[in-house]
This record gives sequence, structure tokens and C-alpha cells, in this order.
Amino acid sequence: MTHTIGHIHSMESFGTVDGPGIRFVAFMQGCPLRCQFCHNPDTWDPHGKCQYELTPQQLLDEVLRYRSFIKSGGVTLSGGEPLMQADFAAEFFALCQAEGLHTALDTSGIFCSGRALDVLSHTNLVLLDIKTMNPDLHPRLTGQRQDNNLRFLDELQQRGIPIWVRHVVVPGLTDNDEWLHRLGEHVARYSVVEKIEVLPYHTLGTFKYQELGLRYPLEGVDPLPADRTQAVRQLLSAYKPCL
Repeated sequence: MTHTIGHIHSMESFGTVDGPGIRFVAFMQGCPLRCQFCHNPDTWDPHGKCQYELTPQQLLDEVLRYRSFIKSGGVTLSGGEPLMQADFAAEFFALCQAEGLHTALDTSGIFCSGRALDVLSHTNLVLLDIKTMNPDLHPRLTGQRQDNNLRFLDELQQRGIPIWVRHVVVPGLTDNDEWLHRLGEHVARYSVVEKIEVLPYHTLGTFKYQELGLRYPLEGVDPLPADRTQAVRQLLSAYKPCL
């Protein structure tokens, strides 16, 4: 294997929200999307400041320090968009699986070509972000078309790789019963989709935009109320189990 260098924004050694069990999570630097609700704008620039530059083996060495904690969970690559560093992700996941570690990929599916798909050969679970099922809203919401996102879903079905669909519910944007039903109807057709994870919109990352000198695109939008979050989970649970 070649020894690529991974540009890693940050790491979490005791993650509990990025896949099953307790997980080691590496947040990769770089993302081609500009989601209006993103709470990690500091991960967008692939050449931006990152805390770590490591080879896959060096990152694995760090992971193995926490093996006793993550033995019932595993390792997750998040971001940013980890498939921007597909060669690194594939090599790292291969090393993890050789150590018997469960691997999860948190992705938007924006890349759906050779190198990105090679990562799936070493992936046990995909946390697939589906931003909206409204094709007109998707470019305005993310800066990108949805085509690859849905093709990626098809690819995972063909390969039989389990999926947890993630969906951020934003008041005034994605909080729409019609499109929530369409999301449920769409993913219900895929046997590999195990769960839908409803992520209520929050404003915890707004300070990062200020630090970066960026305008926060959802200024004035309030967090999704807890009762509405529960109602959305109930709506989508008619199609797949919900988190």
C-alpha cells in the first residue's frame, strides 16, 4: 500500500453519536458542499488549518490506544467530507478491518466514482446524509445537485452495505411534511437502510462563522423544538426505525 497523508481536522476518542457503540471519530478536512445549516464551516477548505497530518498507520496507532473503549463500537470517518480523501480513507479502513475494528463512513455521497467507491470495500456501515428529497431545494441548500447522493444510495444497495440515513430538519426549509414523507417513501425501498436518524437543526456552530468572517446563512432561524423533533421521528418511523 502507498502511504498517503490524511489531513484531519480533529479527533474524538469517545464518540457516541456517529454510529453504533462507543467510537473513535476522525473528522477529515475538506468538503465541497456548503450546507446552510453546517456547524463545521472550519472543515470546508481542504487546505485549511488542521490539527493532524497522519499516515493511515499513524492514525490507526492512535485508534488502538483506545481499543478497550471502542471494542463494542468501532471507528468512524466524518468531516467535512471524508471521501475528498478517498485514498487515505480506503487504506485506513483496510487497516482497521485487519484489526477487527468496525468501520463507519459519514458521508453526503457527493463523490460516486472509482476512488470514492473503493472505500466501500472496507466499510461496514455508511451514515448517509440525505439533505432533502426536493431536487429544487437541494442546490440552494447545499450548493450542489443531488444526483450523486441518490446514486450513492443505489450503489450501497447493490453492495449490500448497511445504511443509517441522516436527515437534518430545519424550520422553514426541510421541515415540510410532504418532503419528509417523500424521504420516507424513497428510503423504504432500500433493504440496506436500517434506520433514519433525525437531526434537529441547532445553532451551536454559529460562532465559528463569526471567527471565520463568514455570514451565517440561517441567521434568525430558531432551533427545531423538541416536540416537533419527536413528531418528525414519529412520521418517519412509519417507513423505517428512527433515532
